[in-house]
Amino acid sequence: MRVVSLVPSLTEAVAVSAPGILVGATDWCGHPADLDVTRVGGTKNPKVDRIIALAPDLVVANEEENREPDLAALRAAGVEVLVTEVRNVPQAFHELARVLDACGATPRPRWLDEAEETWSSLPVPSLRTTAVVPIWRRPWMVLGRDTFAGDVLHRLGIDHLHATHEDRYPRIPLDDLRATAPDVVVLPDEPYRFTADDGPEAFPGLPCALVSGRHLTWYGPSLVEAPTVLGAALRAACR
Repeated sequence: MRVVSLVPSLTEAVAVSAPGILVGATDWCGHPADLDVTRVGGTKNPKVDRIIALAPDLVVANEEENREPDLAALRAAGVEVLVTEVRNVPQAFHELARVLDACGATPRPRWLDEAEETWSSLPVPSLRTTAVVPIWRRPWMVLGRDTFAGDVLHRLGIDHLHATHEDRYPRIPLDDLRATAPDVVVLPDEPYRFTADDGPEAFPGLPCALVSGRHLTWYGPSLVEAPTVLGAALRAACR
């Protein structure tokens, strides 16, 4: 079987669960680190002709990360496209199982069972923490309603303050973000790479947690360690 992945987290999931079947992935697919496949451009601007030339049996995509015109062009060329939709943690496990089954990854990988067990056995947090979660800064954008990352944080005891906004990724002026006075500002390193020098300085006087975007927004093998990694970063910031 020949598979092309247009989603970094799915690339990692397929690569570790069914070694050898990936023939193409985006330029942003950095896990596993030694992945040696044809690169087909970005998630938003894939090189459709290059994908078609690889003659894949399946292209795996996501309704949020990939553009429908690109997926339609692949289908028009006779390529089968599997599109995932992931808005919460349980849905991530369902969609991962669907992708891996379509890729012929049998038996079911142990990491997927381990990740489900980890998330299903999380204790209910006794204390809740409010947060603002920027994902971009030119302009400033934050997590809004109905997002996978928002559900991940909620299960870890973090309630982000724009969870009921009408937009999924609203644009909020920086002064308004500061004015909400959250308990913590959560700064992931993707899609915008917030660093210690580019993020906390925008929120003087507020605790800031620099977190791994791979553990906050990816659905794949990183789900196994995500609660531990994210929890440690959040606890350190809130002390």
